[in-house]
Parts: sequence; C-alpha cells; structure tokens
Amino acid sequence: MTAHPRLSIGLPVYNGEEYLAESLDALLGQTYEDFELVISDNASTDATQDICRKYAAQDSRIRYIRLSRNVGATPNHNYVFTESRGELFKWASHDDLYARDLLRRCVEALDEHPEVILAHADQAVIDGDGQIKVPYEYTLATDSPRPPERFRSLLFEPGGDDFYGVLRADALRRVNPLDSYHHADRTFVAEIALNGRFHQVPELLYFRRDHPTRAERANPSKRSRCVNLDPRRAGPLHPTPRLLAEYVLGFVSAIRRAPLSAADRRACYGHLAAWMSNRTRPGTGERVEDRTPVDPGLYEVSVDAVVAGREERQS
Repeated sequence: MTAHPRLSIGLPVYNGEEYLAESLDALLGQTYEDFELVISDNASTDATQDICRKYAAQDSRIRYIRLSRNVGATPNHNYVFTESRGELFKWASHDDLYARDLLRRCVEALDEHPEVILAHADQAVIDGDGQIKVPYEYTLATDSPRPPERFRSLLFEPGGDDFYGVLRADALRRVNPLDSYHHADRTFVAEIALNGRFHQVPELLYFRRDHPTRAERANPSKRSRCVNLDPRRAGPLHPTPRLLAEYVLGFVSAIRRAPLSAADRRACYGHLAAWMSNRTRPGTGERVEDRTPVDPGLYEVSVDAVVAGREERQS
C-alpha cells in the first residue's frame, strides 16, 4: 500500500459475517487500485473479526481497526472518515456489491469535471443471493449548477444512494459530520449538494443489497433505527418528536452553513417551507426496495459477470 493513496474507502461494519467477504472481494477486485480500505469493526460478536484479519493479511491496502465497544453505526461511519488519508473518499457497506469499474469510472468523472464534488453510478437493488430485484433510474437534479435546484430535488424525490459515492475529501470536511436523528443521511447529502454539484455515471455499477438483517429492515421503528445509529439516542431524552424535529432542523442548518448567495439561501428556505407544508411529500416516503421486482433473467446486466469474486457463479 502506498503511503498516500489517492482514494480512501471507509467500511464500518458490525456483525457482517454473512456478506462481508463478498463485498471485500468486490472492492479488492476493482480495476482502479490506488486506494486504501479502512475497516472499522464495531466490536462485532460474530466472525467479522476473523474475516477481516484474513483479508488484511492477504492485501496490504487494508487497514483493519477493531473498536473495543459498539459505538453505533453513525459514530463508526464518521470514524472511518477521520482515519482516511486520501484526497478522495468513499463509504462502503459490508453487504453491498460493486462492479469492477465503479471506482475507476467515478474517479475519472471527478478528474474530468473539477467543479463536481461527488461522483456515483447507476444502481439496482439486489437480494441476498445477489440477483437484481429492482433497477433504479436516477432522476435527481444534483448536477444542476444552481444549489437551490439541487436542494429541491433532494427534498422531493427519492434518493439515489449518493451517500455511497466517491467524494472529494476536502468538500466532505466542509460539512457537519453525519448525525443520528431520523433521516440524518438525507440532510447530510443535502448539505453536501449545497456545496457543489454531483455527477452520475450512466452505467449500472452499484448494487445495494436488501435482506432481512439489513439495519433498516431489522429496526422498523424510527426510534429503534436511531438507537442503532447511536446508542446514546436510547432513553426518554430522545423521543420520536425530537428525532423528527432534528430532521427538519438539519435541513435548516445545512442551508445556514452552506456558501450560498442571499438569493439562493432564500430560495432554499422556500423549497423547505413547501416541503414541510406538503404532508404527502411526493416520493419522500417511497423506498426503492419496495418497488415491484423485475425478472433478473430479463435484465441486461449480470451481477455475476461484472462483480469481482463471483466468476464461479456464472453458468
């Protein structure tokens, strides 16, 4: 591993033994190789530690850190970023899959478009076996040169997992760290978007796995999800109304901190007011995972063909 890799990948994990090896194979088999992989094990109680140590012994790009206690998903996500050394950064999930060219195409996009601060690629939801369930068409206006338009799009349209894109680390340092209230990831991405444009690579290269033990499925209530994000959210001091209020205030804070003109700031507050007044909020309650599944046999992209480590699965 080089002393100063260009890209840092941060992988926070807790009890990820079921899918972790598949995700590591997919990341380590990338055609873009100038990266470090920082794994922070949140005091897992399953075989996660054994898997991580095995892979770290085989690939010097891996830096494995094991925490002494479970600090929660959000602090662990923030921690892997503080441990990163690259000029570019990407969060990775222990259960998702990544086509071999994902990193290369995202880094190329950032190099070709210096005004862009985040690059990601088209995605599809896959099941536990890695078969495509639902393709997702990216429709967000995050490439708009106008910050209020990027913000409006992120408010009213279903997200595209921009959180897992490749970011310029200096841009990420300009925003507040990820928080743990309800939908804190949405306000986090919105603040990033207020600081610069995104670029969507028009190729299906990212596969988000949906399974019963995924955090969102295993914690169905807002309270339980937030406690999973940060154990300090447990107890009477963090009732659901507070978690929802912090969500709205997160958008307000993002607008206040962003480097916007007075006119753009007013436009963003206007979009936020419209979003709050519209109780139906078109699309914001939609989960891509809950859309009608497609027949993977009819889909033109084979996960096994484009993801490293799955070659033996091809017929």
